[in-house]
Amino acid sequence: MFTLVFTSLLLAACSGPYSTLDPAGPSATSAAWLWWGMFGFATVVLIVITLLWLYAMRRDPGEVDQRDAQRVQNRWVIGGGVVLPLASITLLLAFGIPAGHNMLPLPLEDGEPARIEVTGHQWWWEVHYPDTGVTLRNEIRMPAGVPVDFVVRSEDVIHSFWIPRLGGKLDMIPGHTGVLRLQADEPGTYHGQCAEFCGVAHAHMRFTVEALPPEEFQAWLEAQQDD
Repeated sequence: MFTLVFTSLLLAACSGPYSTLDPAGPSATSAAWLWWGMFGFATVVLIVITLLWLYAMRRDPGEVDQRDAQRVQNRWVIGGGVVLPLASITLLLAFGIPAGHNMLPLPLEDGEPARIEVTGHQWWWEVHYPDTGVTLRNEIRMPAGVPVDFVVRSEDVIHSFWIPRLGGKLDMIPGHTGVLRLQADEPGTYHGQCAEFCGVAHAHMRFTVEALPPEEFQAWLEAQQDD
């Protein structure tokens, strides 16, 4: 019964508009798989350590030679204090670095990514589409199924641009321009949030993302320019 309740609580937040474990794009999928891998590895380590602890508590040590005891102790210190952390960090980097590359604005093999400029203000979002004159407030429209480079800036204090289901966050630092590449696999509505405390209205600094089929997005963009 306890296991069922614990598992239910653990998985209760694995879906929803702000869940990083319900990915809807390649960047978010890489991050989610990295999280599950870390969770699984940490669970295995916890189980092994718990079993070793129970064994150590219950076993009968008998007569122990001090030199043998010192050698055993040295093995555990080296294994648990050096080998295990180094192996853990190596595995984390082996999976984490490729996952991070998915969010970098690296050159594409074919074509160019779409480009959307986002400026953070206290406490709202200014969204601009270069070379079109189209500007939105607290709303982003993007083409689905294609990479989009979000060029992010801050007008006042540090903000953080974050669309949990599409990818990781990127801090928006005054005087600095950052670029975050995201992609929505399917058309739909996604939700974003400032992920860096930026003042009294920080919790309300949210925005929505509408991913449209590329042809619908292009038609919408052209219609906005005609208005």
